[in-house]
Amino acid sequence: MSAKKYHVAVVGATGAVGQEILNTLDERNFPVKELRLLSSKRSAGKKITFRGQEITVQEAVPEAFEGIDFALFSAGGSVSKALAKEAVQRGAIVVDNTNAFRMDPEVPLVVPEVNPEALDQHKGIIANPNCSTIQMVVALKPLADRYGIERIIVSTYQAVSGAGWKAINELEEQTKAVMAGEEVQKNVLPVGKLDKHYQQAFNVIPQVDVAEENGFTLEEMKMVRETKKIFADDSIGVTATCVRVPVVRGHSESVYVELKSDYDLDEVRTLLNDAPGVVVQDAIEEQIYPMPLDASGRTEVFVGRLRRDLTHPRALNMWVVSDNLLKGAATNTVQIAETLIKRERS
Repeated sequence: MSAKKYHVAVVGATGAVGQEILNTLDERNFPVKELRLLSSKRSAGKKITFRGQEITVQEAVPEAFEGIDFALFSAGGSVSKALAKEAVQRGAIVVDNTNAFRMDPEVPLVVPEVNPEALDQHKGIIANPNCSTIQMVVALKPLADRYGIERIIVSTYQAVSGAGWKAINELEEQTKAVMAGEEVQKNVLPVGKLDKHYQQAFNVIPQVDVAEENGFTLEEMKMVRETKKIFADDSIGVTATCVRVPVVRGHSESVYVELKSDYDLDEVRTLLNDAPGVVVQDAIEEQIYPMPLDASGRTEVFVGRLRRDLTHPRALNMWVVSDNLLKGAATNTVQIAETLIKRERS
């Protein structure tokens, strides 16, 4: 008997993450019976090739989800809020890659290597965490299990692709302009909908997403709230500073973590080496450490610069890098659907 195949819809199919979801479905040989590509009315009519078949993009409307098993959303929070429940009402399981449902207590927030058991509680919608959160919790999961975590301080170095195609194009155009001695156009970063924009080329911008009333940005608070929810532990102290850097793909993070019990550094390396989805690159004396250029196009989370903190007896410092469009978005989204299938069969 042949394995079951599924009717899959990708919402936001023409966007940066949507394109990576399509690539990931193909590369991971996801059992697709029918693929429905959905997008805004503006993008409807475009044609995209998947596994040798040319598919016409349709407008994302409620009726487009009829007969769909999995609806993978990556078209912005407003689209998810408008259409995710419509998809569920028509029988689909939604995996949402936006911030629309992440902190909804009725919606599991899942990283398959970290908390797959949370999938058993879903009511039709599963949230994919923020890209920066995903790579950090994958790296911290084996330490949380072995030692327990008291506190996390993280600083991120985030690629412009996290802000979409417009940000990628703007970085490229700004770089050319600077090198040519021409005027630099600033229209997208740090946040497109805000009035003020800054040059990203040859620059670092300490703002990712809009500001909250507490002085943190929404991106920073996503990391705080999501980490606690994924680990199901509200007692973990988390603070974040999120920064945009002139890199196209691959987020990097400097992570300081205070553990509940003492640790052996060699054991930490072994735990990380054995953890699913983690690659350890940790030999500073040989100049071996993770970098976004090397992580681009890879689905793993890379960890290096492991060292004891100089001021706290149970604290560890680490450097974590991953492709934000893959494990930070598309790969995790598809892995959630794969894990649902496996748990359904077991």
